[in-house]
This record gives sequence, C-alpha cells and structure tokens, in this order.
Amino acid sequence: MTWLTPDKLDTLNEFRENALAAGIPPDDIARWTDTARPCAILEWRGDGPVVGRLGGPLLLPVDAPDPWCKLAATLDLAALPAGATDLALPADGHLLLFADPDPDRIGEGNLGAALHIPAGTAVEERHIDHDPEWRNYPYETDFPEGLLHLRTGVSLPFHTSVHAPGFPFGKPLPEHPRAHDLIDVWAELSGNDYGVGLQLGGYAEDEYQAEDPSVAAGREAARAEARGELPPSDTDVRPEDWVCLAQWQHGIDGLEMALYSWSIARQDLAAGRFDRVYATMTWNP
Repeated sequence: MTWLTPDKLDTLNEFRENALAAGIPPDDIARWTDTARPCAILEWRGDGPVVGRLGGPLLLPVDAPDPWCKLAATLDLAALPAGATDLALPADGHLLLFADPDPDRIGEGNLGAALHIPAGTAVEERHIDHDPEWRNYPYETDFPEGLLHLRTGVSLPFHTSVHAPGFPFGKPLPEHPRAHDLIDVWAELSGNDYGVGLQLGGYAEDEYQAEDPSVAAGREAARAEARGELPPSDTDVRPEDWVCLAQWQHGIDGLEMALYSWSIARQDLAAGRFDRVYATMTWNP
C-alpha cells in the first residue's frame, strides 16, 4: 500500500488500538485493515486546496446533450494529487456529477449521471429547467453550492454481508465475522466524518450496513442494462467489479438521512465509460 502516508498509517494504527481495546481479535483487525482504500474528502467548509465545487454554473461543450438531472458537483481532476484515490480517473479535465435524489425512485432506476469533459474542450454555460411545476418536492430544488476543499484520507468498508440467493439480507462476510464491531470502532474514530461535500473513491456507506452499496449498484445496473436503460459495457463486468466513484453528503432539507452515491465498474472507469455510472440512494426517514 504505497499510498499509506504517515498520517494515514497513524489513522489505521489508532483504529487498531481502539479495536483491540474493544476486544476484537488481532487477526480480525488485520484482515479488515488489509481492505483499506485511499479516498479524497472534498469538504464544503474545509481549508485545503480547492479541487471543485458543489452546484454552480453548468458548463458544457456546445454539442453535448442536455443532462436529464441536475448538476451536483464539478471536479477539476488535474487538481487531485496522484494516489488520492485508487480509481483510474483521467489525469485532467473536469468530471461533472448529476443527481436526482428522488426517494420514490429508489431501486427503480439510475438516480444520476456523470460526464467527463477533457481538458481544453470549449464549454459554454447552459441553463436547463429541471424543476417543472408538477414536481414540488423541496429536495429536488435545493442542492448545496460552494467550493470543495481537498484532504486525503483512508476508507474502510461499511458493509457486513454479501448478496446470496435465498438470504434476503445477504450472508455475513465469510472472512469478517466481527464486521459490525469493526464498523462501530471506525465510526467512532475522530476525523472520519465530514460535513457537506463529497468522498471520492473509497467505500460507499448506507445506513443498513448490509451489502457494499457499489456492488449492489452493479447488480441494479445489470438489470437496467438488460432493460435497455443503460448502455452495455465494452467488457464483461460483474457486480463485484463495481466501486464507489463518489458519495455525496448533500445536506438537503428533508433528506438528511438519505445516503447517495455514484458507482462504476473498474473496467468501465479505465475505459472512460462515464456513461455507465450508476447512482443509488438509501433513505430511512
């Protein structure tokens, strides 16, 4: 893990100490920390370098089609340091993330989209009305806006099971019998939380702590592809190949408990297939 800088090692060492104090066996702790991934925390009220913004003007190439949902964030990929995540992101250009956090559509289809605009592409501001009068939900109009400041971090899993036929809530992770306890220790560690903003890479989180949300998104995406609602991949993709592209801490009024993320298969990311991004949300009001 060449990305493990001294500050990240300190974080994992503190986690190990706290987990040992909680009575978790060392072997269980070691297997859990072996799954660590680097992530970039993009904070609305941080003090690190600016790497993008929440909301703001929609800047698109002239020939780009109108996005079907609202702009949530624009990221300057050239401003991200190497190793900030383990994602094969383009080295430059801008990544636009779009969202439709509609609780009525959870599990019914893709709740967002993504677009990469290569560096040097001419863009112009575009105004699109994504709030027609018949849609009166307040959370569909009030996306947060503001600059995103970078700090790098470590991400550990937030799930405790894997999908298995005949098991409505999945089967416990076979190599991690103490997953619930490990998640609890990690959640108590200071510095892991952040306010309004994004987590780029790492593991997505949902309040059920069941299956990895990105793997679940991969299964849902496969069904959407079969219905003709998502373009097919250029390679064979399994749900297990899907990872968290970004998790959105949106702070939207009325959806405070809703956890929203964009996921993508690693093969599609390497091929630049951002049209294959699939967004999901869980909500336990």
